[in-house]
Amino acid sequence: MPRLLHMKRHSIRRRLSAIFTAFGLLLVIFGLFSIWRLAEVYDASAEIRDRWLISTRLLGDLNNSTSDFRAAEASHLLAPDRVEMGKTEKEVAELSGAIAQARTSYEKVLHDSTEDKLWREFTEDWEAYRRVADEVIRLSSEGKKAAGNRLYLTRSRTAYSAASDALGVLTDRTVGSATEASNRAQAIFQKTRSLIVLAVAFLVFLSILVMRHISSSVLGPILDLATRMRSLATNQTDIETPGTERQDEIGEMARAIVVFRDNAIELAHSKRGLEQQAAMFAEKLEQEQRLTDLQRNFVSMASHEFRTPLTVIDGQAQRLIRMRDNGITGAELVERVEKVRMAVRRMTNLIDRLLNSLQVFEGTAELYYHPTKFDLAELLHDLCQTYREITPGAQIVENLRNAPRTAVGDPKLLYQAFSNLLSNAIKYSPNGSLVELSAYAEPGGQLIVVEDHGIGIPPADRERLFERYHRGSNVKGVVGTGIGLYLVKMVLEMHHGNIAVESVEGKGSRFIVRLPMAGQSNA
Repeated sequence: MPRLLHMKRHSIRRRLSAIFTAFGLLLVIFGLFSIWRLAEVYDASAEIRDRWLISTRLLGDLNNSTSDFRAAEASHLLAPDRVEMGKTEKEVAELSGAIAQARTSYEKVLHDSTEDKLWREFTEDWEAYRRVADEVIRLSSEGKKAAGNRLYLTRSRTAYSAASDALGVLTDRTVGSATEASNRAQAIFQKTRSLIVLAVAFLVFLSILVMRHISSSVLGPILDLATRMRSLATNQTDIETPGTERQDEIGEMARAIVVFRDNAIELAHSKRGLEQQAAMFAEKLEQEQRLTDLQRNFVSMASHEFRTPLTVIDGQAQRLIRMRDNGITGAELVERVEKVRMAVRRMTNLIDRLLNSLQVFEGTAELYYHPTKFDLAELLHDLCQTYREITPGAQIVENLRNAPRTAVGDPKLLYQAFSNLLSNAIKYSPNGSLVELSAYAEPGGQLIVVEDHGIGIPPADRERLFERYHRGSNVKGVVGTGIGLYLVKMVLEMHHGNIAVESVEGKGSRFIVRLPMAGQSNA
């Protein structure tokens, strides 16, 4: 009886049970730790999704709607008859509804005390402006244009500036807070990834120690015993049987063999379980990284695509300011305002297209485009005129005498593609250098050439020139996202066209676009 109790205290089964129990507890702790860290990552992402993305979108809508409301106020004063006034009043009503809806939605989002204070300042300033704006519209409707103009240029302008400034301060703070939240989420994700990698490494190291211990204290004697047993199977009865002095299951030959066989099977199952856990955590980390990349891509793409229409709006506004002192006619004012509104419409269209292009960049959907007949020469001329106004220091020469008058394609997408090429030619050229845009008809299609005398493209960069996010090695210090030429290539491929480049580093570049003739773009 004392011998049996002593054997139980040193039982291999008890030792292995303690080891695997401790190892199982470590796995449970590791799993709970991973869940806790991933939950923290999820909470940080949820804050960005449920608070900052919504807030920035609503503030962007408010900025657009309030500026449109101010423009509608001016349009009412400039309306020549009651019909135009009625249209403007309808637009004012629609904008009022949109602003009210955006304000209601914004107030439902959680905000801190500073944001609430800035929001109250904006709402008070906006209500004050609305009262003055309503008075301007009333005077205009009653035919008192002179009084309406005076009120529009004095009290209305001051009230609108106060509301716009308050909204701008709130928007800047929200964008800054959103950036901080994004940085926090990124830091949490990186810390979580590092901790999980360390934990996995620790578990692997611990597994190695456990396996070495089992091999030296259990498997080795079993293998030796198996050799003895095989010898016994060959009727070698004169062998010595070691281990008879051990106070454990190895001393009991038949049952020890069965116990260690089962333990070997259990060890194999545990190893497969560890591999499955490691694969699962690797997949989770890959999904989180993919989400982070999508958010970063969207922000960079949106900032690149919105730059041109916003610059058009700014250029037209500066032109109006310069023309104010020299006198401006109603027709000129309407023309400038229409160009501003055209840029706003183009930017609104870009928003819809950017949302769809996220799926395109992931390879999950096709970019929708709307082909129609349009005047290619007029489109290129308007593009040159736009860049002459927004970049007065550039010398843009257009050679469109032989340009085709009729083309088939999506004029908005093609305008954006040629705008990217012309913008790059100006941006990567010295101020005041010559930039040429030419268009010709050729057998089977049209030829459009954009040529500059700028920094050129290094030979090593040309192979990857049209890859997404790739930028040349010689463009440091020049702002860019690396997606402009990628989008150009996408648009041309949709139109069954192609693009080629000729460049000498330090002397300039020449981009050659070929489009099929009218009627073949959808072939």
